[in-house]
Amino acid sequence: MTDFLTPVRVAVPIERHSLLSDRRALALVTPDADVTWLCHPSPDSPALFAALLGGSGHFSVRPQKDQLPLGQRYAPGTMTVQTRWTGLQVTDHLAAGLVRTVEGRVPAAVEFAPRPDFGRVPVVLERVGDGLRVAGTSIFLRSPGVDWEIGDGVATAVIIPPLVLELDLGSPSEVDSDWPDWSASLRLPSVCPDLVLRSALTLRALCHRDTGAVLAAATTSLPEQIGGVRNWDYRYCWLRDAALTVQALVSLGSFAEATAFVDWFCGVLDSVPGPEVLSPLYTVRGTALGPEQVIDSLPGYAGSGPVRVGNLADSQVQLDVFGPIADLVHDLALAQGFLSDRSWDIVVSMVSAVSRRWHEPDHGIWEERHVPRHRVYSRVMCWQTLDRAIGLASRFGRSLDPAWPELRAVIAAEVLDRGWNPDVGAFTTAYDGTDLDAASLHVGLSGLLDPADPRFHATVVAVEETLRSGPTVYRYLRDDGLPGDEGGFHLCTAWLIEAYLRVGRRADAQELFESFVRLAGPTGLLSEEYDPVAERSLGNHPQAYSHLGLIRCARLLD
Repeated sequence: MTDFLTPVRVAVPIERHSLLSDRRALALVTPDADVTWLCHPSPDSPALFAALLGGSGHFSVRPQKDQLPLGQRYAPGTMTVQTRWTGLQVTDHLAAGLVRTVEGRVPAAVEFAPRPDFGRVPVVLERVGDGLRVAGTSIFLRSPGVDWEIGDGVATAVIIPPLVLELDLGSPSEVDSDWPDWSASLRLPSVCPDLVLRSALTLRALCHRDTGAVLAAATTSLPEQIGGVRNWDYRYCWLRDAALTVQALVSLGSFAEATAFVDWFCGVLDSVPGPEVLSPLYTVRGTALGPEQVIDSLPGYAGSGPVRVGNLADSQVQLDVFGPIADLVHDLALAQGFLSDRSWDIVVSMVSAVSRRWHEPDHGIWEERHVPRHRVYSRVMCWQTLDRAIGLASRFGRSLDPAWPELRAVIAAEVLDRGWNPDVGAFTTAYDGTDLDAASLHVGLSGLLDPADPRFHATVVAVEETLRSGPTVYRYLRDDGLPGDEGGFHLCTAWLIEAYLRVGRRADAQELFESFVRLAGPTGLLSEEYDPVAERSLGNHPQAYSHLGLIRCARLLD
């Protein structure tokens, strides 16, 4: 087998990558129009281009004569990216493949280096008709009139604009071209409307059109610490993340993504013996993940290996997942003014799962690969499941099981008794320790505890003093069984902003929000985390959690 791998590439800052999406495929493009990430045939498939993770697979277009780009931006209301140099513009979008439109008055240098299966299979490029084909595949680069020079799995050329390069990936020909109309239909807040719109577009881009699944992020293995091992694959559908994502779109007036996710989730429910055994995450097709693997041939982003495919979290117990799903159904029903029988059946199933398992320890929202604990956040989400079910039954005249209010009260009483640590002066991570977790803010954010309660005020102060660092908030600072550190977590920053508002600290909320939005990249995208010391983004990119948190905060501040 030919070894196509090159030495580690210079790592472009994570936040400077722009996302392309046709809601079937996802790709990342650097500020100088180099496509360094694209998985095929679905977003959780092996990568065709993986230069992002230190491989050699990529597709670049730039001026023949070296010069720095003038800038990169999205066409308004779309997922189309425009990269500009003096005398040259490259416009990229996904539409049943990757379409690269080259315009201008100067020659452009093109390099096409596909590397299927993360570069683990040999590549032969052959001239076919008006372009190039990757031998033995359906991958075809239509490039009329281009005189390619083909080397060892790499094709290069100098082209004279205008020219359109179309990378046909063998996808269905139907094109999702309604981005501008969809954008115009949203109800945007007056606070940061442009950034909220970009966040909404990003969330929709992560919604898989063919199945209704929602990806947590577009990538795998972008590190939570440069040089560390906290590198995870987020190209799957977490039930929690997906519910929160489409719920954010519902809040802006778009219901189709939530409806599609509910359809997908019903299929998953039908595939398991009972709702209490749901996995935390699934593939976009709604199937179980295979075993977690390491791609040894890729050195990782900025040399930060290992590169992982799959995620062991699918075998964990995460008892909080039922709460966000019930909350989504609740908000969707209120927004639409009706509750379908199917949606009610979902809520009943979530309550059934909670009734059977709420008292168990679990691995929690952060998926710690450690001993399960009786976590405050998981208990709060179990309470939330019952609370939203009771609210829906009352609002829409559904039959209410008399055991539900009683169980809701039992869970609330336990959280308030065992979750509050008087020595710490805060609600802690779990019943068995003194460590803090930003997720415990949901004691007040969920409605379990009145935000005016002094215990919630004290928890907000404790999180601020212990977990906040400048413009970011850490999830926790405890030993979680893994080596190394991580950055502040953008979703936790959003939670603290909301908590500030709940306790009447609007000026603090406004100040933190303004610091938060300044961390977005040049095209408005947010990664998972931020290192306030090195002042750099970390983690997978773009991350749904980060964008849905921004949307919620902007709406609350409006």
